[in-house]
Amino acid sequence: MLALPEQHNQKDFVGITSVCSANAMVIEASLLEAADNGGFVLIEATCNQVNQDGGYTGMTPQDFRQFVAGIAASVDFPLDSILFGGDHLGPNPWRKLPASEAMAKACEMTAAYARAGFSKIHLDASMACADDVNPLPPKTVATRAAELAKVADDAARAEGHLPPAYIIGTEVPVPGGASEELDLLEVTTCEDVSETMVLHQNAFAALGLEEAFARSIGVVVQPGVEFGHANVIHFVPEKAGALSTWRKEYARVVFEAHSTDYQTPQALRALVTGGFAILKVGPGLTFALREAYYALDQIAGEICEGYDAGTLPAKLEQIMLAQPEYWQDYYTGTKAAQKIQRHYSYSDRIRYYWTNPEAVKAVDALFGALEGLQIPETLISQFMPCQYQSVALGETPALAKDLALANVRRALAPYSNACRNGLG
Repeated sequence: MLALPEQHNQKDFVGITSVCSANAMVIEASLLEAADNGGFVLIEATCNQVNQDGGYTGMTPQDFRQFVAGIAASVDFPLDSILFGGDHLGPNPWRKLPASEAMAKACEMTAAYARAGFSKIHLDASMACADDVNPLPPKTVATRAAELAKVADDAARAEGHLPPAYIIGTEVPVPGGASEELDLLEVTTCEDVSETMVLHQNAFAALGLEEAFARSIGVVVQPGVEFGHANVIHFVPEKAGALSTWRKEYARVVFEAHSTDYQTPQALRALVTGGFAILKVGPGLTFALREAYYALDQIAGEICEGYDAGTLPAKLEQIMLAQPEYWQDYYTGTKAAQKIQRHYSYSDRIRYYWTNPEAVKAVDALFGALEGLQIPETLISQFMPCQYQSVALGETPALAKDLALANVRRALAPYSNACRNGLG
């Protein structure tokens, strides 16, 4: 990761895709995509998803690393070509506690990531805790980020790992997408990103972490990209032109762009050439996986005796209604509108349910019904038209799992093209 800014500056604006997902099929597709493009893969976990208490996945950082390593072994992908990242590491999961307690938990989490060999850490202490003023003063944010960096450096070295590269800055969209329809976004100003750099440099120096600050190779900014439940704000390079100029002058860092899901291939390449060399994507990949699952459900209804089309969506609807905690604070409107959002929203909050035991059983039943069946090209044309050409050309086997993986890779391919094999 430490080489990325120099590579970006010298090698025709390369970048790297950051796959932010704990979904096994998405991770497998990401490894296959990286293998075919001859480079590294960056896989990241978030503070809410994976932490020392298990997060909502039930995994610690070491568990997550082993989980990914197991998938890599199954597809013969070299473990040393996987970069592990921690996203939004800070007090967010414990923000309802007093700041001292929340930061103690955040330090414990950040140390766990570093001990597990995560080589890229986004330090995000921007959220106010129970006894903080809101919003937090930028100086306080930087001071807390430096505290986390010190803990991470110490923990990494204690385990014999190289200390991690850091990403600083907090001007990001709401994790997982915005909660309403969007029209426009304010692009980060050069003044704000300059202040972020100065405050963090001073905070790191106050703790004797000048060398760690030199490993702060990325800054999170808002380039003007986001997605709501049903619309996407696409990147307009001209609006981020001043930021791109600033980065060229401050060439030791690159920008990290969050919520790039659903951007066009042209927009993704424009982001990379504009200095946004780290492109984060997550919900867009599980969205593509859900598309594949639902299409295969329709196909199974046509060719599998005893399987009724609509079985999988019906089961997921039942689960989501019984356990609404992952969507009810996000989806509004009529009951009919909420149902559409539960299944088809760009924010893809259905992704939280695929590990539910009943959902796992339903997906297994779908793939069991289709096991070993060569799916007719005509049905692929009908229900998975984006995969028809690759099947017809013999590039993708007409088998259920291959088609599902191919659909996720279809969402990943524009990132591979935009990043031009950074770090490879």
